[in-house]
Amino acid sequence: MSCKRLEGKVAVITGAAQGLGEALAQRLDKEGCKVVIGDINIESAIEVAKKLTDATAVKVDVTSEEDVEALFNVAIDKYGKVDIAVSNAAVLISGPTTEFDVKKWQFVMNVNLLGYFIFAKSAAKRMLLNKKGSIIQINSKSGKKGSNKNSAYSASKFGGIGLTQSLALEFAEDNIRVNAICPGNLLNSPLWVNSLFKQYAENQGITEEEVRQKYLNQVPMKRPCEYEDVANMMVFLASEESSYITGQALNVTGGQQMQ
Repeated sequence: MSCKRLEGKVAVITGAAQGLGEALAQRLDKEGCKVVIGDINIESAIEVAKKLTDATAVKVDVTSEEDVEALFNVAIDKYGKVDIAVSNAAVLISGPTTEFDVKKWQFVMNVNLLGYFIFAKSAAKRMLLNKKGSIIQINSKSGKKGSNKNSAYSASKFGGIGLTQSLALEFAEDNIRVNAICPGNLLNSPLWVNSLFKQYAENQGITEEEVRQKYLNQVPMKRPCEYEDVANMMVFLASEESSYITGQALNVTGGQQMQ
C-alpha cells in the first residue's frame, strides 16, 4: 500500500525554480504528484524538473495571462487534468513609504496579487471541468498583520487573503477549495540570507545578526519557519484530509501570529 498522500494527482506550481518553491515542488513529487513547474527563470526551473519523477518546466511571467494560460495548457496537454494549483511566485521590496518608488510598489502588487488572481482564474477554469480541485496561495504572516516599512508586500498579501476568501465562496459548490498558507519568517532561506537581512538591516539601522535575533525573539517557539513546515501544510490542504476546509488563511508561524 502506497503511503504517498497525493498519488496520481497533477500539480501546477509557480515560482518553483529555487528556494521555498523548489522545496514545495520536491514535496509534491515525493507525495506522488506529477508536477508542472512555472517560473520566469526557465533554466533553473528545468534543472528542478529534471530531479523529479515526472515533471515539466514552463517559462511563465505570472503577470501575463497569456503565459499563465499556456502553463495550464501544458498541464492539460501532458497530464489531462489539474488537481492542485500552488501560487507561490512572489516578490518582496521593502522601504520607507516616503521614499518608496511607486513603480516598484506597483510591481510588487502586480506579481503578488494580480499574479495570484490570474493563476487562480486559469486554475479554476480547468478544475471546473472535473468539479474538483485545491488552489493554494503561499501567503505570509504579513497578510495578517502590517509590516513596518514593508507596505507593498503586506498590502499585496492582505489582498491575497481577501481574494482567497472570495474565490472560496465562488467555487465552494463546485468542490474547488481555495486556501492560503501564512508562513512565518524563513530565516534560513536564500531570500533572507542573500537579500532580506541586508534590506532590513539598512532600513532599521541595525546589524544583520541583530535583525535575525529580533525576528527570532518574536516567535514563541524560538525557531524560524522551515520549508518543511510550509510543505506539511501544503500537502494537508492539497489532500482529502482537508476536504471540509476552504476560504482559510492558515498560520505556520510557531505561534507568532494567532489570528
